[in-house]
Amino acid sequence: MTLPADAVTALDTFQQAASWEQRARLLMQWGDRLPALSDVDKVDANRVHGCESQVWLVGTLQDGHWQFSASSDARLIRGLVALLLARVNGLSAVELQQVDLADWFSQLGLGRQLSQSRSNGLNAVLQRMRELAH
Repeated sequence: MTLPADAVTALDTFQQAASWEQRARLLMQWGDRLPALSDVDKVDANRVHGCESQVWLVGTLQDGHWQFSASSDARLIRGLVALLLARVNGLSAVELQQVDLADWFSQLGLGRQLSQSRSNGLNAVLQRMRELAH
């Protein structure tokens, strides 16, 4: 399966980072670049349950491909969510089902930094994307 362009960029960037400190800084930068969701979108119906932090997710289907927007009140989570969006935006519903979250974050060199609760939270976000796309 070919990766979306943003995902390729993310891989290139993170694989060049020599240390965890560099990757952590990059993670924050990716989160900071995430476009803000409007207050209209920050409603309970768009909230992802199963995250310790608050995460909101909205998705739209364009020509058979999904585009997601998300936001979080936690900076680190925003970065992780931004990287998840890079991986999934532009995919079809079928491709979305095949995304391997753990594999994606370990390719980025972030796998061992994902605590159990963060991993569960991101899986909840991905699960919500799949529900929206179903």
